[in-house]
Amino acid sequence: MTGRARFFPRLALFGPLWAGLCASALAQLAPSPAPTYQNLLTPVLTATETILGQPIAYPAGTPLISSAIVTIPPGGETGWHEHSIPLYAYILEGELTVDYGAEGTRVYRAGEGVMEAIDWPHNGTSTGTIPVRILAVYIGAESIPTAEAVPAPAR
Repeated sequence: MTGRARFFPRLALFGPLWAGLCASALAQLAPSPAPTYQNLLTPVLTATETILGQPIAYPAGTPLISSAIVTIPPGGETGWHEHSIPLYAYILEGELTVDYGAEGTRVYRAGEGVMEAIDWPHNGTSTGTIPVRILAVYIGAESIPTAEAVPAPAR
């Protein structure tokens, strides 16, 4: 068998493998599809109710959307308060434990979103080892406060 005769059977074996490797390499060089709005999103929360199961109701009046970064040191508290408007909160850092009185407590950690209770007394405590930082987005109306202090519920 000549050298050429020995070469062609090997080529027949490695030809498909070589073609596959080339196709794979070319596919990796091809440009990625352009990003779309949908594939840029990382969903956090979709809600029709608050954390306590209350339906979300927009307040009457001239709409006013406002936001704030709330920072609470470890062991610090918000104090007992309630919101008469919808409030979306996103935990940027740390850990927050919220006492809802008769409705129990909930723990929120960095990366979590929550639709806060409406017209329900609650108190948030920073229970982590670092300050909790919260992005609060209030979905209100002019002349309606974002929160009001209330007495602690009887136990």
